[in-house]
Amino acid sequence: MRDRRDSSDAGARRCIASGASRPRDELLRFVVGPGGALVPDLGESLPGRGLWISAERALLAKACERGLFARAARRPIAMAPDLIDEVERQLTVRALDVLGLARRAGGLVTGFDKVERALVKRRVAVLVEASDGARHGRARLGALARDLPVIAHFDGAMLSRSLGRENVVHAALAPGRLADRFLRESARLAGVREETGDRDRA
Repeated sequence: MRDRRDSSDAGARRCIASGASRPRDELLRFVVGPGGALVPDLGESLPGRGLWISAERALLAKACERGLFARAARRPIAMAPDLIDEVERQLTVRALDVLGLARRAGGLVTGFDKVERALVKRRVAVLVEASDGARHGRARLGALARDLPVIAHFDGAMLSRSLGRENVVHAALAPGRLADRFLRESARLAGVREETGDRDRA
């Protein structure tokens, strides 16, 4: 059972590195495990008092370098030397897993023609583009996307593996809960990678 001080699903939390109160969608949760090890709890499901920090690489580095996790926990902790890279890896997996769920639920289409048709019919909440995809194709679909978020955090090989398809370059998520989840994970991943913005036209 989660600590009562950390039980609300809504509202803001205080970042241990900046001291600012921010929406929890913009934060990362950590807990101290039974052995005193600091554990990322990105799904916010582990028991114990949560240590919250903004999903920004610079603030994570500051917390690690200055012992802010131990100070907030009020106890000594053991911290992996590659903690930030591990957080980035886990966020990448979480975002790609959401895409896989959306595909199985029928809420995601892939392939240039299918994505183009979905964009024309305005049935898209998020456009996903392989970071190594051809510029011409990405620019053409990007123009159709207009003000929609365009996520290009993953290369074609990563998208193909996560979706169980070959040569995935373009994908489109339909509006709904999974699109919202994907945007949250993508935003947190971008912060930890020190990327800015959701739209990547390069």
